Amino acid sequence: MDIQQRQLVNKYLDLFSRQKVFIITMLLLSLPVGLGVYLRTPKVYQSSSLVSYEPQKISPNKQSPDVESRVGDIVSTLSQIVTSRTNLEEIIKDNDLYPELRKKIPIEDVIGILRKKIVIQPSDRGDVFTISYSGNNPGDVVRVTNAIAAKFIEENLKYRHDRATETSTYTNQELQMAKKVMDAKENDMRDYKLKYYNEMPEHREMNMASLASLREQYQGKQDSIQDLERTLVLIRDQMNNQKMLAQRAPAYATDGNQPNVVEETSEQRLARLRSTLDSLLLKYTEKHPEIKRVRKLIEKLEVEIRSGSTSGKGLAKLSQSSSTGSSQGRRLARQNSSNLQTMMQLESQRKDIERNIVNIESEKNQLREKIEQYEKWLAVSPVREAEWSSLTREYDQLKKHYDYLVAQNLEAESMLNLEIRQKGSQFKIEDPGQFSGKPIKPNFFIIMGFSVLAGLGVGLGGVLALDVFDSSFRDAETIEPFLGIPLLTTIPYIEIEAEQKRQKWQRILLLSLLLAAIALITTLFVFFWMRGDIIF
Repeated sequence: MDIQQRQLVNKYLDLFSRQKVFIITMLLLSLPVGLGVYLRTPKVYQSSSLVSYEPQKISPNKQSPDVESRVGDIVSTLSQIVTSRTNLEEIIKDNDLYPELRKKIPIEDVIGILRKKIVIQPSDRGDVFTISYSGNNPGDVVRVTNAIAAKFIEENLKYRHDRATETSTYTNQELQMAKKVMDAKENDMRDYKLKYYNEMPEHREMNMASLASLREQYQGKQDSIQDLERTLVLIRDQMNNQKMLAQRAPAYATDGNQPNVVEETSEQRLARLRSTLDSLLLKYTEKHPEIKRVRKLIEKLEVEIRSGSTSGKGLAKLSQSSSTGSSQGRRLARQNSSNLQTMMQLESQRKDIERNIVNIESEKNQLREKIEQYEKWLAVSPVREAEWSSLTREYDQLKKHYDYLVAQNLEAESMLNLEIRQKGSQFKIEDPGQFSGKPIKPNFFIIMGFSVLAGLGVGLGGVLALDVFDSSFRDAETIEPFLGIPLLTTIPYIEIEAEQKRQKWQRILLLSLLLAAIALITTLFVFFWMRGDIIF
């Protein structure tokens, strides 16, 4: 440190030493001034309530209001609801807050003042948050804090119930709309399927199997008709043969003369039937009805030959009538009668065969119509498949949407039941607001600290201001530059005895005053502290 700096420091130390009484006086005066400021400043009290968030005990589903929301979001939403104009106005009227302000300013401004004094602070750890309110009346502070906490619980239940109700109503309405669309679509599909039932793709295999069966039946009918027609030709041939035999037979003479009769023996008839059977076997199988009939006739004729009812030698002979005319007539009559019966049987068979042919033709026509119908169904089956695919493509999407809405509606109704029974997520007051006798404002130590600093600043600043206006010289180093001549010597100030006594009494008086001021200030602080006006 150089000489100038040392001189400057010594100057200020000397200055403060000489004016220490002024500085101490300003410092002492600052204490009661700070106390007055503290006492005049309105005391502000604060009450806090700790509220916890309890998730619902039942496993949440997609419709739960908490699935996609965090606690902070829920608290933020409910904070806006609780501090709304309607709720705060209700709290002000119920607790009679700010009666004087309500007479002077609009209610909206009073609500704004109340809203600024409410602090809702979520915790960084855990599902808890704090509700705080500050005011000048400790009783009102506690009541308002608990009222706001109760509002949180009330509004949470109402909010969740309203949300669950709205969700349930919305999903139910969407479900009803989807059901109407589904019903209309199902009606269209039902009508389409009823209209084109046999042409649907799922009946294609069955239709092809039925068509193959009908074609087989049709071919069987065709074969049956051909067989019957061949049989009919044979019957007609037999009828013609019978007619020719009847024409070759000699007529019975009315004059009683005996004609020569050529009689067909059993052996000749058997040979003729065997010849007929051989010709039929060339055309038909063993199962043909005509072959079966001819075989029966052959077997019957062979039995008669073996029994001796007919001639065993099988030779045709010319019989000349050796009997009377009456016996010859009876033989001829029997022969004619046998031919007539054979003709009648053949005619009956012919009619039956023709009738069967007509019936089979009718059945064949019916089969042809069915075959044409099945062929038509199979022909349009690809078209129906494309139309049905287009019709059901939209239905599948509607069905998925409908199933989704059904699940959503069930979940919404479940959540609504939970909210009605108050089993959903809830807020719980863990620590209600309590009366606090210690205000948060003003802070005694802060005000007194600022007062001491202010008094000390005024004292030091006053001393420096007085030094600026002081024109006296306190040392030789400052007078030489001012006079411009060298200073030879300095004479110290020598006090006489009377001056020394006077200064001594002055010091005693100042010390007494200082002690008295300290005692008075201390008594003042103790007095207000005992009254309860000073709260540390």
